[in-house]
Amino acid sequence: MAVGTELAPLRIAPISRQALALFAGASGDHNPIHIDSDAAAAAGVDDVFAHGMLSMGYLARLLTGWTPQENIRSYHVRFVAITPVHGEPTCTGRVTHINVIDGESLATVELKTTLSDGTTTLIGSAVVAF
Repeated sequence: MAVGTELAPLRIAPISRQALALFAGASGDHNPIHIDSDAAAAAGVDDVFAHGMLSMGYLARLLTGWTPQENIRSYHVRFVAITPVHGEPTCTGRVTHINVIDGESLATVELKTTLSDGTTTLIGSAVVAF
């Protein structure tokens, strides 16, 4: 573990309408803007788009693929752009700081999700014990 360590990128398959419908059912978030093209158009967007929490879950999957869940001390994200249907997110992370607090070695990890066109959709950070 060192400052500058990069997590192996997590590439997500294109977001399908089926994935959005399944996530709506699993999460209980049936907001029509995520599953109904007419509702999305009425809201002024081209088409349905991913739930923010789905995107956040993918970024968390990057983190838990790198360290066991019990090592995560904090996890924060900020949504900065939508993930459109058929978008292809890639989640990345990089260790930016290491310190010891109360005898526990902690790494701060900068997190980001981007689309294939370069759009950043989520930014965040996590603190993990190691």
